[in-house]
Amino acid sequence: MNRPTPRKRHRLDDPAMTVETRDGQSTLRSGFAAFSTQIAGRPLRPYQLEAANAILASIEGGMGETFVVMMARQMGKNELSAQLEAWLLDQASETGGTIVKAAPTFRPQLHTSLARLSGVLRHPHYDGKVKRAHGYRLAVGNAEAIFLSASPTAHVAGATASLLLEIDEGQDVDFDKYTRDFRPMAAAANATTVIYGTAWTPDTVVERQRETNEARTAIDGRQRNFIYDWTVGAAHNPAYGRFVASEIERLGAGHPLIRTQYLLQALDGHTCLFPPEYRLLLRGSHARVTDPAGPSDEVTYIAGIDVGGGVEVPTDSPQIGDTDPNKHRDSTVVTIAEVSDTSDGGHPITRIVETYWWTGLPLHEQCDRLVQLMRETWRCRRVVVDASGLGTDLASRLSRAIGPTVVEPYVFTVATKSRLTYHLLAHVSSGRMHMWAETGTYPSPEAREFWSQVTSVRPVLRAGNQLGYSAPKARGHDDFVTSLALVSWASRNVPPNPAQALLRTHQPSHRHIKRPLVTGREGRF
Repeated sequence: MNRPTPRKRHRLDDPAMTVETRDGQSTLRSGFAAFSTQIAGRPLRPYQLEAANAILASIEGGMGETFVVMMARQMGKNELSAQLEAWLLDQASETGGTIVKAAPTFRPQLHTSLARLSGVLRHPHYDGKVKRAHGYRLAVGNAEAIFLSASPTAHVAGATASLLLEIDEGQDVDFDKYTRDFRPMAAAANATTVIYGTAWTPDTVVERQRETNEARTAIDGRQRNFIYDWTVGAAHNPAYGRFVASEIERLGAGHPLIRTQYLLQALDGHTCLFPPEYRLLLRGSHARVTDPAGPSDEVTYIAGIDVGGGVEVPTDSPQIGDTDPNKHRDSTVVTIAEVSDTSDGGHPITRIVETYWWTGLPLHEQCDRLVQLMRETWRCRRVVVDASGLGTDLASRLSRAIGPTVVEPYVFTVATKSRLTYHLLAHVSSGRMHMWAETGTYPSPEAREFWSQVTSVRPVLRAGNQLGYSAPKARGHDDFVTSLALVSWASRNVPPNPAQALLRTHQPSHRHIKRPLVTGREGRF
């Protein structure tokens, strides 16, 4: 029986990187490590090569496997992808073939991937052989890589992945978009698929495929998930290990960024935003301050104001009960905190000393009271106020009355709320934010509502690692948590007290007085 003539293969100059051929089958794995060293100039680490060899074996054998590759941030996931793409394009430069790579956005994600692949191919060996077309195609000879956006609105049907299908940042790719538009691209050639990403939620493309692969591996024993948390990277790069260890110490192992980006643990949106260990850190030992008694210049107060919708109702409404219509209205919550700068580069020590809780109070009355509280009663050095919706006008009035150097309007969007949430969690997990300790037999209405919301609010997880929070409908509101987040934000870069304060006679900063129960939620005046 006559054997078919092997196809002529493209050979690299170094004999160690020569790809042997037999019966038309290329041994892709034999030269990849040498290619990484000699051509790419960036040798891959053992864990990267482990994943690469499994992927190349599937391609070589036409097995059409789907792999999940998860690496902690800055451990070389993108470098592995770029070198695989370059190697496959090199080996298919004469026979032809197509790689399809998808990511949630073209800019910056795919644009960066294109630049990284071009960098790998920036070698004299490829002079005159690399071509770019249409801004999203790159070819080496007859083989090309196509970079397509996986945005839900992108039109991508028609491409075929004959060499490899890659999904980058799979935790942010819509699952329906992947299964409807991208997964079929591998069908014609039974192409191997690689899904790269980090952890986020259980329903992402990454986590769903990870679960599917685990079930298949339990049957046939073939590894399809290659998951490397930060400790693997630290074993090969001590400097990286020291950095991540310091981040864990700074933010805490339970912080969402640590769990998802470095420990590769998926988050569950049904869990509490503040786990028990965070709530324990929040419990302070200081007393509530019900009368600052003319705060001295040696004490720095800040405020966070979450603005609720004002309604024209009497301010002397009866005590709020289960049947009161005000119960389910949004409230304005004002959190006052005393802040101490530790001068060590971390979060300042922030002690919550007072909270005002107004429901149904007209906005013009809120503004008048806030001006008096911020400017006269507490003399706050920094005030961050919700400037979204109904809060826009109130924030503007406060800024004019107190001064733009003191008042910072905070407009809520998905991105800004995510930033605020991450900052709050980092502050709390550092052990430097504390709620006052109740001294009476029964907790005050404000403390009771504060702890109720802190216990009940849930994380809201969105694409792009955007993190927010909300209260379950059956449990009420999240206005105390928002006010807490705003006062945490206010603790950043608090202006110093005037220099002349050093010359003044020291006065007691405040008196600690047990606050009597009030007959409503309008606060004390």
